[in-house]
Amino acid sequence: MTKVIACIDGSKAATAVCDAAAWASQQLNAPVQLLHVLDKTEYPTQEQHSNLSGNIGLGSRENLLEELVELDEKRSKLALEHGKHLLQDAKQRVESDGVADVSIHQRHGSLMETLAEMEADMRVLVMGRQGEAHDTESHAIGSHLENVVRTLHKPILVVLPEFRAPQNFMLAYDGSTTAKKALAKVADSPLLKNLPCHLVMVADNTPQLEADLSDAATLMRNAGFDVTTAMRSGSVQPTLQQYQQQNAIDLMVMGAYGHSRIRQFLVGSNTAKMVRLSDIPLLLLR
Repeated sequence: MTKVIACIDGSKAATAVCDAAAWASQQLNAPVQLLHVLDKTEYPTQEQHSNLSGNIGLGSRENLLEELVELDEKRSKLALEHGKHLLQDAKQRVESDGVADVSIHQRHGSLMETLAEMEADMRVLVMGRQGEAHDTESHAIGSHLENVVRTLHKPILVVLPEFRAPQNFMLAYDGSTTAKKALAKVADSPLLKNLPCHLVMVADNTPQLEADLSDAATLMRNAGFDVTTAMRSGSVQPTLQQYQQQNAIDLMVMGAYGHSRIRQFLVGSNTAKMVRLSDIPLLLLR
């Protein structure tokens, strides 16, 4: 069975990640797996420590470097223990949110490599917008997030330090192949069922685009969604954000990496800008 996988660290967003994972689990009727990864560059493994200490050979400085290795080993062990406590606390939080099937997983290595290995068993990935390194910067993006968005091909729910179950959502739509795929995924999935949907197109109005938007709305209505459509002109990011604020939208849904204005908006610095400036969670679909 595929799982809702949630990345846990010591950041302020960890609680929100737990709550978002619990919500997604209940919507999808899927188990939750909580993941904590110790970066091997920051917390070397025992084998790496052994290699380092065995290659010192620097005469009078050898004792000093051996002490540094010992300190690194202690730091790594403490980080490992801290991670176990984080996972246990997170498990209790998700269970208190009403999820019975919760597992924990701790790895020593690269987050990106770990997620790539787990992708086949992943239904939705939940991550905080920023990790521990950027915890004091309210509009920063975690160092791993953009690489994850670029690399994985599963839905990614990006959350802020506080999360509440969404009561509605908006889908940024432009009629492209990518947008149509995202629309079909939303229509077919139970994740957002029974939530009012706002289909928003940012473009100069033309009969063809109006028809595209109408067709999209019909598809969603046939899938059982209550749909509101809107077409707005202007720059993509501020226009979508203004619509979101004016209509009290709780969740933004976007298809990533197409061949359209939305694609230009999501690639490179535009991805960073979108995630950085949003004040609601984002569901990014590949």
